[in-house]
Amino acid sequence: MQTNDRKVLTYAKDYVFIVLGLAFYAFGFSAFIIPEKVVTGGVVGIASLTHFAFGWDLAITNYAINIILLAIAFKTVGKQFVIRTIFGATVASLFLFIALPLFPKPLVEQQPFMNVIIGAAFCGIGLGMCFAHNGSSAGTDIIAAMVAKHSNVSFGRMMLYCDMVIISSSYLVFHQIDNVVYGFVFLVVNAFMADYVINNNRQAVQFFIVSDKWEDIANAINNDAHRGCTLIHGTGWYTKQDVKMLFVVTRKMESVNVFRIVKAIDPGAFIIHSNCSGAYGFGFDEVKVRLNKYKPKINDECMTPEQMFADVYKKKLQQQEKQDQINPES
Repeated sequence: MQTNDRKVLTYAKDYVFIVLGLAFYAFGFSAFIIPEKVVTGGVVGIASLTHFAFGWDLAITNYAINIILLAIAFKTVGKQFVIRTIFGATVASLFLFIALPLFPKPLVEQQPFMNVIIGAAFCGIGLGMCFAHNGSSAGTDIIAAMVAKHSNVSFGRMMLYCDMVIISSSYLVFHQIDNVVYGFVFLVVNAFMADYVINNNRQAVQFFIVSDKWEDIANAINNDAHRGCTLIHGTGWYTKQDVKMLFVVTRKMESVNVFRIVKAIDPGAFIIHSNCSGAYGFGFDEVKVRLNKYKPKINDECMTPEQMFADVYKKKLQQQEKQDQINPES
């Protein structure tokens, strides 16, 4: 029962942050970007082009395009992606519909570059909050997901290609290179802020804890912080006595709970706390590497140093032969 309640609470928390993130995005886009007539990437960029070229309502056009793309991509991207994306597209379009009429002029007048930077920062923070809690704002990630499913082009690269084409198309509407440049500035700042929020939220930290009360600390971390512990046996060289050391990996935002647990049980415990470049596996991120046709050699026979050296030397000779074929004169 407690597990179900925790799942409901987690889902509720995710949706609150998704809505809050999309509100940030709508504010930054409506108050700083659209008043400066800057076209961004994504479906909202396509909607911006139609808004400036034909006067169509941006929010309604954005929602309509997303629904059409989802209908086309339903079989490719899966049911869960579609449901999550419909929610994101609906909330984002609703916020844009409310916010756009409130800002006929940019909040910082006669400062287009500053408006683009501030607007991109707001949009990036909002999208980062949305993505960090398993949300989606719809847009070109639908197209990217479809293409990535049927080709070797990565999801991120496909999104970048789509955004570059949309932003460059703004020149056909305004015939000003300034708008195109501002669009690319938005793209860079928006991506940087979104990555910063996502990585900061998902960044892992590791603890090494040495304490005589290691068992109580380990139980408390399991029960209160809901994280696992690994017990490492060691020897204190100064005392020449056996010691027990706990190895714990948590999210960065959960590290305060571990510090609180250790201090409450053993204020004199020795703690090493450091950031991790990444943590993968149960309870953390999934390893996203394409195996293609790779099959690991799991037999017991290992290559001798002589065989390894011969193999490396053979590969170098093959590379040199290919190089000679390309540049025969050299």
